[in-house]
Amino acid sequence: MSNSRQEVNPKSIKVMSKQLLKSTVLVGSMTFISRILGFIRDMVAAHFFGASQGYDAFIVASKIPNFMRRLFAEGAFSQAFVPVLSEYKANRTAAEVKQLVDRVSGCLSLILFGVTVVGVLAAPLLILIFAPGFALSDSGDRFDLSVQMLRITFPYLLFISLTAFAGGILNCYERFAVPAFTPVFLNVMMIIAMIWLAPTLSQPIMALAWGVFLGGVVQLLFQIPFLQQIHLFPKFEWNWQDPGVRRILLLMLPALLGVSVNQLNLMLSSVFASFLPVGSVSWLYYAERLMEFPLGGFGVALATVVLPRLSRHHAKDEDTHFSTTLDWGIRWVMLVGFPAALGLALLAGPLLATLFQSGRFTERDVTMSQTCLVAYAVGIMGFMLVKIFASAFYAKQDIKTPVRFAMVTVIANLVLSLILIKPLAHAGLALATSLAALLNAGLLGYFLLTRKLYRLQAGWSMFGVRLLVALAVMAGVIVFLNPPLATWFDFDNFQRAVTLFVLIVASGCAYLVTLLGVGLRWDHLLIRAEP
Repeated sequence: MSNSRQEVNPKSIKVMSKQLLKSTVLVGSMTFISRILGFIRDMVAAHFFGASQGYDAFIVASKIPNFMRRLFAEGAFSQAFVPVLSEYKANRTAAEVKQLVDRVSGCLSLILFGVTVVGVLAAPLLILIFAPGFALSDSGDRFDLSVQMLRITFPYLLFISLTAFAGGILNCYERFAVPAFTPVFLNVMMIIAMIWLAPTLSQPIMALAWGVFLGGVVQLLFQIPFLQQIHLFPKFEWNWQDPGVRRILLLMLPALLGVSVNQLNLMLSSVFASFLPVGSVSWLYYAERLMEFPLGGFGVALATVVLPRLSRHHAKDEDTHFSTTLDWGIRWVMLVGFPAALGLALLAGPLLATLFQSGRFTERDVTMSQTCLVAYAVGIMGFMLVKIFASAFYAKQDIKTPVRFAMVTVIANLVLSLILIKPLAHAGLALATSLAALLNAGLLGYFLLTRKLYRLQAGWSMFGVRLLVALAVMAGVIVFLNPPLATWFDFDNFQRAVTLFVLIVASGCAYLVTLLGVGLRWDHLLIRAEP
């Protein structure tokens, strides 16, 4: 029988809050390091390749295995595997947990190997599906380059999916830092490839593809010692009849769409952008990278930490803990997501100019990417909330509900893209993706509330008022201090960096000081027990 009103010790609530926040900060800080290196990687790429047809081709060739990775590994598989593994860890013996890991690893590896072989052989067909405009526009160079690079980048799916599998195990055992730090190696290998390998190749852009391949290998190797430390390095057994394996597979099938709806929508943008002028795919990419900074640095980190905790509460029938933990996650998303979205929208041009305007990345590229980033900023809260809301369903091993909403969202994104692409071009595609994310978050949140899977805790009205006041002050500071974009183009690199730093620090301090001034306190951000 569900214990939806069990007694909750206030001291244990505070300890739980601190543990969750500590883990979130740990994952976020590791992810932050990776994101910073990712920006350095993109700055190097922008300098050498700009928004060229070669870089358009690479983005598509790298997005396809990344899309499938997020669909199969970090998406559907992780959201099906982590709740089941958490349940085994809570209710089964260590030997049964090890057996599940062995058998899941064997089945997953076999599937991934088969998909990788098919992907390499069918590279032309995949490019035709994901970037049909490449085959119909210009001289076909983008299409040919994409096919060549995809045959190098596609095996990344195998390596990074096994890395995600290892990361899921480590997260269940609260070893969050290792999986969060692992992506650093992809950025390092790509930077090395661009600086030292590219000059030796007849087609320098191919170095990026080899960087992706090597990055996948290194990330997988990095996880192995940490699995050995917790005695869960898998033996790769093939047993499709294992009850745990079958449960994971059954949960995975509907999740293939539901868990990766944002990726499907972003990929849909690339399909449409392939029909637009050269550079459109790149402009979307550079804006998407900045949009993913708060999403990856905090939104994904928070969802990564919350999912195992929600899964344990569900496994132990702790409905009150489940709801209060979810409420805590939503408050933190609001606290971080809104200022991040506001900052990205108001500082889109300065951010792009400071980070990427160099070499072949021109002023025109900045202004074209700026419109995309403003459009993506509209959907930041949607992207973040989907991560948290979806975790609640996956923790309860309910995959069908997010799938239904995902189907609605994908259709909405398709319709909005067709409507907005003509008046807004590539920016219309970004806006369609953002609006679809907000729709998805709204549907998931409404269902959680109406089915009483989540109950609002006390204090939300005052929290919202305080947040609005702080955001208004933050916006005022940015508008007052931010010079026109033309001035940013006249700045040298040092002036841009210093001015942007001052703007970010000043607006961030204004936001935090205002929150304190209107009465927000630490206790308001802890998990709360229901009366």
